[in-house]
Amino acid sequence: MRGVKRLFAQIMKFGVVGVVAFAIDYGLLIFLTEVFGIPYLVSATISFTVSVVFNYVASMRYVFAHKEGMSRRREFMVFIVLSVIGLGINNVCLWAGTDVLGVDYRLTKIVVTAIVMVWNFVTRKIFLDAGDEPGEILGDIE
Repeated sequence: MRGVKRLFAQIMKFGVVGVVAFAIDYGLLIFLTEVFGIPYLVSATISFTVSVVFNYVASMRYVFAHKEGMSRRREFMVFIVLSVIGLGINNVCLWAGTDVLGVDYRLTKIVVTAIVMVWNFVTRKIFLDAGDEPGEILGDIE
């Protein structure tokens, strides 16, 4: 059960970092779109990128343990690759929700954030975290 408790604590920390990153992303998206008239997909790309910088610093400091043998440079590159894929998911889903389904971009962004959040946690846990392996955690449950 110790592994499950650590995983739960990690998910909670990820949630706190995510709420702050979401506030940055969502606030900047609306600000750029509504105040400066920047098209929502361009604003979404800018706001997502800014929030990723915060997310990297906070996640790698407070959420995920550094993997031994992985340089900080490689860690950052893996983080960026995963984030670029997350940006693609973000923008495709945002476009589909807004332009295809006709839902306001502000509402669509909330749903899209939940989808990208799952992508971020799972992929960062797999590729960047030096914590418990998934098999070790499942072994604690049995």
